[in-house]
Amino acid sequence: MARYPIRQQFWRSDALPWLEVRNVKDGRTVSYAPHTHETFSIGAIIGGSSSYLNEKTRIEVSEGTVVLMNPGDLHACNPLQNQPWAYRMFYFDSRWLNELTGREAEDACHFTQTWTRDSAIFDGLNRLYHIVVDDGREALEKECEAARLMLMVQQRLRPQDRQPDAAPALLARVKAKINDEYHAPLTLAELAQTAGLSVSHLIRLCQQHYGATPHALLMNRRLHIARERLKRGAPLADVAQDVGFADQAHFQRAFKQHLAVTPKQYRDLL
Repeated sequence: MARYPIRQQFWRSDALPWLEVRNVKDGRTVSYAPHTHETFSIGAIIGGSSSYLNEKTRIEVSEGTVVLMNPGDLHACNPLQNQPWAYRMFYFDSRWLNELTGREAEDACHFTQTWTRDSAIFDGLNRLYHIVVDDGREALEKECEAARLMLMVQQRLRPQDRQPDAAPALLARVKAKINDEYHAPLTLAELAQTAGLSVSHLIRLCQQHYGATPHALLMNRRLHIARERLKRGAPLADVAQDVGFADQAHFQRAFKQHLAVTPKQYRDLL
């Protein structure tokens, strides 16, 4: 089988710390496990086709499609039968987006649409990409363009106020423990005890409300912290140990499964 190297770039700037951009020119070998982000993510499919999973909905998306993932949405986007596939993803810090729209953190907007063929949004994302990666443009211009685009997205797709988390308070305790103690060797028994549930009941509730196991929630939290550390140039071995992985090899496998690049590639591509 022919091998097709992933041609991609990450973009990030200290002047715009609330934005990260990923541009994949040929992602036919890019494969993701279902995962979540703590950012609001929006992307433009600029070539080929792929399978897009968001929560319990799976569709085929192609050039011209815009995909949207709210923070915490379990999702994955993978190529179809080794077909070429290209896309640009934008990861916006939720706090920046809330400030832009004048919302409090607890009233963060929630997009009920997980994809659209709106050409104005698609063209706007591509315009934003060319502006933010241009070293000759000022940070103010980049931020203004990002703000203009996201306000247009809000206007055209009309997100709703986020409804209170339907997960019971017992599960909220589990998620808080995972968020706070992600670096510790947590066990199912310990998490179940935190919620006052049996292990089997905890797993069923996590699947029902989050679409993921407690272990998947822990991995997503660890990898989010790891990405933040790598952006700041932290050594790979230190990151692996600090976020709770048994060793660097385990860290590398988990990182690549979720993000389709190794930790070193991610850090070096920034």
